[in-house]
Amino acid sequence: MNIVLCGMMGVGKSSVGIRIAQKTGRRWYDTDIVISDRHGRISDIFEYYGEDHFRALETDVVRELSKMDGLVISTGGGLVLKPENNELLKQKGKIFFMRASFETLLTRVRADETRPLLKDNGKIAEKLGELLSARTPVYEAVADHIIDTDLKSVDEVADEIIRLAEGV
Repeated sequence: MNIVLCGMMGVGKSSVGIRIAQKTGRRWYDTDIVISDRHGRISDIFEYYGEDHFRALETDVVRELSKMDGLVISTGGGLVLKPENNELLKQKGKIFFMRASFETLLTRVRADETRPLLKDNGKIAEKLGELLSARTPVYEAVADHIIDTDLKSVDEVADEIIRLAEGV
C-alpha cells in the first residue's frame, strides 16, 4: 500500500513525505521532483509548454508510480484535480489530504519565487485564495483521510499519517 500526500502548495507534503519514508523505510517520491529531474524546471515547463503539458507529465509519473507498492508519494498541488490520477493512485494507495489554513499557506509560499501558478504581479494572496477555494473540495472528495497541519510539527503530522495508514 502506498501513502499518497495531497494538498496545497506550501502545506508540507515534501517535508512530511520524507519524514514518513525515514520512519517507515519506504521509498519517497515527489511527483514535481521526478518531473523536474526528467524535464527541467517546472516554471520553465509552464512558461514554454503550458500547464496542460505539465499536467500530462504528471499523469505519466502517476502511471509509473501507481504500479509500485510500499511508496510514499508527495503529489504536486494540482495533481489530484485530474480524475485519472486519483483512480490510479487509489489502486494501491491511500490518499491523505494535508490541510492548512490560508494564513499558514500564504506565509509559507510568499517567499517562494518558483511557484508558476502564483506568478501574478504581486497578487499572491488573491491567487492563492482562488486556488484554495477551487481545490479544497476536490482534495476533500478524493481523500481517504484529512490531516489538519496547522500548529503541528513535521513529526506530528508524519506520525498521525503513519498511524492511520497502518490502522493503529
